Amino acid sequence: MPVSPPPPSQQVGVVVIGYQDAAHVTDAVRSALAQGAAVREVVAVDDCSADGSAELLGRLAAAEPRLRVLRRPVNSGGCGTPRNTGLAAVTAPYVMFLDSDDVLPPGAVDALLAAAVEERAEVVSGLCVRRELPSGREVPWQAPLYATRTVVAHPARRPRLVHDTLCVNKLYRTAFLRRHGIRFPDGRFPYEDFVFTARVLAAAPRIALVPDPVYVWHVRRSAERLSISLYRADVSNWRARTRACRTAHDILLAAGQKRLARAARAKFLDHELRMYVRELEVRDARYQRAWWAHTRAYLAEYDAADWTRSPTAPGRLIGRVILASPEPRDLPRLRELAARPARLLPPYATGADGLPVWSRDLPQVTLEPLLTRPARLLPLTVDAELRPSARGTRLSLRLHELYGRVERAGPVAVEAEWRRREDGRRGGRRTAVFGPAARSAPRAGGPVWPVRVTVDPAALGAGTWELRLRLRFRDGTAREVTAHARTDPRGHLCRHALPSTRHGIVLVQPYATHSGALALRVAPGARGVATVVRGRLRRLLH
Repeated sequence: MPVSPPPPSQQVGVVVIGYQDAAHVTDAVRSALAQGAAVREVVAVDDCSADGSAELLGRLAAAEPRLRVLRRPVNSGGCGTPRNTGLAAVTAPYVMFLDSDDVLPPGAVDALLAAAVEERAEVVSGLCVRRELPSGREVPWQAPLYATRTVVAHPARRPRLVHDTLCVNKLYRTAFLRRHGIRFPDGRFPYEDFVFTARVLAAAPRIALVPDPVYVWHVRRSAERLSISLYRADVSNWRARTRACRTAHDILLAAGQKRLARAARAKFLDHELRMYVRELEVRDARYQRAWWAHTRAYLAEYDAADWTRSPTAPGRLIGRVILASPEPRDLPRLRELAARPARLLPPYATGADGLPVWSRDLPQVTLEPLLTRPARLLPLTVDAELRPSARGTRLSLRLHELYGRVERAGPVAVEAEWRRREDGRRGGRRTAVFGPAARSAPRAGGPVWPVRVTVDPAALGAGTWELRLRLRFRDGTAREVTAHARTDPRGHLCRHALPSTRHGIVLVQPYATHSGALALRVAPGARGVATVVRGRLRRLLH
């Protein structure tokens, strides 16, 4: 039986923008048209492409009356202007935005529209899934916001909303945007959605959150032309990001949304700052100096209240170290602190009063709140060293003391588990009991609690495996951590070829991630080894 179309008051316009993306734009448009009768129109805005995108869209529009193609005569240099062009052309009472290299999953529009109608919401937001290509690995974006269906009568009641700065996983009432004059920044303005989202929140809409996946964000790290959010090798990207964050904060503050403005600054410390600090060590000295100077100037705009809540939370502690030092310093240690979960590596220094400080060189950066922070929230460090061997691969772990807090909590056992990066599959789970604290640890680090577990790379199978640890303490509490990868004196982790009764041979490559955590690549059998060798040759030739 055919399904009757929704009434005109319950129809959606989808604005699709693209530039030089002939390879993907029609897939994006088709995913919008495939949403069904609820989509009244798809407005495709081509930002003056020269790769045939407009011609492809024109042929598609000739056979699809719901598709309108708008071609800008001059390239705008960003995403904001073409979105504004599409928004001005929409006639439907609700509007969504879609980028040319992404897609809407089946049922996305129906899920958002149903919530908008039932909850009388001016904005409805759903789960966005980041899909890494070509691996296909999927990671939900800001998943805690979308655990259950929720209605937020006023954004200030849910400050966490400032963390979801995307505009594409949302359905907006068109009249709401036009009534408040909400638009994107025009021209070349990277991270334009930060500003648009701040303008939306500043207008205090009624918001519905749904747990349904409503947007698939394709992440193509090997593409010839990286997206703005992925191209972070030039410090101009960081400057653009801080400008967008500052603008968003100012918009919220000017609208009287002080709680949201404060949350936006905290979000910068917890998300933006930590993400870029994880990569800072691999940049050249010129980039590091420019990044450090710009970040210090930006953080100097923060007031005392921005630092007082959770002063040893990882992002705030990183920011305090940056403000305290005029030159880049302690980059390896900051990288580990920026990890998720955070790891605070030795040395664990104390000031003249015997209280914890960041280092002897920066005693003004106090760590005193760590003395009362719950053990389940401490930035604990576990060193990990993998020793592949034909007689059995051993994983040696060492839990570091942290100003007496570990000894007071009493570590009992550790559960070690490997998770495959490509699909999240779990394997190789082992539990081991901690022995007594070893006092022969490095002088600056204090005592450590050693433990060993076995690993069977052949049983794990092919793929990239990340190590996850769960520390259990005497009082029944637990702490999820990742492990700091210990390297040889040259900073290397050696590849090993191991005999295997099942595969003949297994190639095992321990490595450290961007945040310094231990991970493992496994290539079983002759075919797996050949794949690794070919990949290595391609990288060398490149």
